[in-house]
Amino acid sequence: MAFPAEPTVTVRRGDVDLAVFETGAPDGPPVLLVHGWPDTHALWGSVADELAAEHRVIAFDNRGAGASTVPAAVPDYRIEELAADVRAVLAAVAPGERAHLVGHDWGGVLGWEVAAAPDAAAAIASFTCVSGPNLDYLGAYLRGPRSASRVAGALQQSVASAYTVAFQIPGLPDPVLRLLAPRWPAFLTFFDGIDPALVTPAPTLARDMVNGLRLYRANIRHRLRAPRPRPVEVPVQLVVATGDRAVRPVVHAEAPNWVRDLHTVRLDGGHWTPLSHPAELAAAAAGFIAGAGAARAS
Repeated sequence: MAFPAEPTVTVRRGDVDLAVFETGAPDGPPVLLVHGWPDTHALWGSVADELAAEHRVIAFDNRGAGASTVPAAVPDYRIEELAADVRAVLAAVAPGERAHLVGHDWGGVLGWEVAAAPDAAAAIASFTCVSGPNLDYLGAYLRGPRSASRVAGALQQSVASAYTVAFQIPGLPDPVLRLLAPRWPAFLTFFDGIDPALVTPAPTLARDMVNGLRLYRANIRHRLRAPRPRPVEVPVQLVVATGDRAVRPVVHAEAPNWVRDLHTVRLDGGHWTPLSHPAELAAAAAGFIAGAGAARAS
């Protein structure tokens, strides 16, 4: 694992303490890795190992996960709140710098929110999104002109996201998730074909699984019913895992209409590519980061 066992620093935003972990080259370009559900910063350990020689690698536990504070109220998990956490971490650990953001799953969802802020370019040099939909773009897509291909795409993603319906009902999935937590490596082998030896669950996994359901309840229905797609001016790289059974490529169909500088790479993997393909994912991120830095310098 590339990250230290204990937080490098704790960043306080309001009533929430965010546990931040740092590794890599102190003078390298700052890269902030943002995890999704039901992970912690440790998801990125192998990716951080690949990036550490030339980058200052920063990760943190999202609110509700790992060593960070666990708010009790569902509204405290709105995308806007977690995106503000990202900005607070960057302001604390990389003040005055423009960081490169890499987000997976809900970390990608948060990254889209950060990147869409009017002042995003002041803090973000680039954004690499891994298996994380922009819920506003997806909502706009679902409300677009009907066609056979659009309906087929919507149905495909609906099937992939069917589990989120159960996640909306308080208490319903909790017993299943608590039973699943100690079997998480085996589940990822079944779901994603990952070697279970690559999976080291966080000691807080069972708790994080249940707490993280508030992300789904606070955001999905609201964003899909009333999407507000916004332009993104910072460079964006989509890492599309061709075998991702949870996030299908159709979720990015609207992105070209809103993102000024959009790039796409494909990996032959499933949803958890930070575990199964860390070298390939790190190479894609590093190449994009280098290109974004060169473009700014020119």
